[in-house]
Amino acid sequence: MAAASDDASGAPAARSRDWDGATYDRIADPMTRWGADVLDRLPLRGDETVLDAGCGSGRVTERLLEQLPGGQVAAVDASPSMVEAAGRRLAPYGDRVRLVVADLGRPLPLPDASVDAVLSTATFHWVPDHEALFSNLAAVLVPGGRLVAQCGGAGNIARVRDAIRAAGDPWSGPWTFATPDETRARLERSGFRDVDVWLHDEPTRIDPGEPLREYLRTVVLGAHLDRRSADARASFVDAVAARLPDGVIDYVRLNIVATRG
Repeated sequence: MAAASDDASGAPAARSRDWDGATYDRIADPMTRWGADVLDRLPLRGDETVLDAGCGSGRVTERLLEQLPGGQVAAVDASPSMVEAAGRRLAPYGDRVRLVVADLGRPLPLPDASVDAVLSTATFHWVPDHEALFSNLAAVLVPGGRLVAQCGGAGNIARVRDAIRAAGDPWSGPWTFATPDETRARLERSGFRDVDVWLHDEPTRIDPGEPLREYLRTVVLGAHLDRRSADARASFVDAVAARLPDGVIDYVRLNIVATRG
């Protein structure tokens, strides 16, 4: 998953940060559930080559491969730890899956027009430049190929962001939470057509206590923790978690279906 850090001025700077792929794999039930819904929107014959753009630890990739008995998957993620975890999970699929460490905000190390479809779950909001993102995806997608994706959209985790500010960090975070209109325009400028984009709420409860703290550390607060000394990280997670006593993460999902022109 591509993310951003901040430069000396405090403004986000585009680069990728690593994740804890093993822990993410264990706690990523919400993302896996969303990924199954997204996969249901992608019609497949079973012999295509599909790009999983932001494969994480490979839980959704595994489901994708099950629907491609005669096909292949290029599984791309910016986090080496995620790709390592995905490699362990997807080892039984052998050479039907190609694992690639790459940032979606930069041209992808795949041949032009080399995939029949693009699938993505819970990733695009980690990419600062969505113009570059969609251009890079269009470059590797065959004309007529489908892009089916879901990520954080406008209003995503507003309650969590309030908790972050209340815990003493005014930084708005590394995320790009776009509106449907912004996303539709960017997709069309990148050569996509038949674009359908919409938002829906997906409030998700994580058990309070250590499960919530672990989830926040692993999934939400990583870039904020990178800005702190090791000694200050646990207390910051505790402060954010204390402001979410019911454990509800107020997710808002941005859904994308489009065709490469």
